[in-house]
Amino acid sequence: MPAPRKYLPELRERAMRLVAQARKEDPELSLNAAVIRIGQRVGVNPDTLRGWCKQAEIDAGERPGTTTSDAARIKQLEAENRELKRANEILLAASSFFARELDPRLPW
Repeated sequence: MPAPRKYLPELRERAMRLVAQARKEDPELSLNAAVIRIGQRVGVNPDTLRGWCKQAEIDAGERPGTTTSDAARIKQLEAENRELKRANEILLAASSFFARELDPRLPW
């Protein structure tokens, strides 16, 4: 079960928009300075806001990294892979069991 969201999606979007606007108005303003300034004003932890802004840049293709949709797809494929490995182990155990039942000469 995922952790409950601390911040509303509207607040998240507004804070990220304000950071982008502040950086656009002052090109020399770093991401860290912008998130500290905006985070204090809107009541969002600066580290959280920094992570949101970086992920938004990744999703927009402005920064290298794994996009949100790719991360969700990877998580889904890993879960499917675990399930398939589990099913394969069960089938292997069943085939060994039935092989022993059908051929009593085998030593196992």
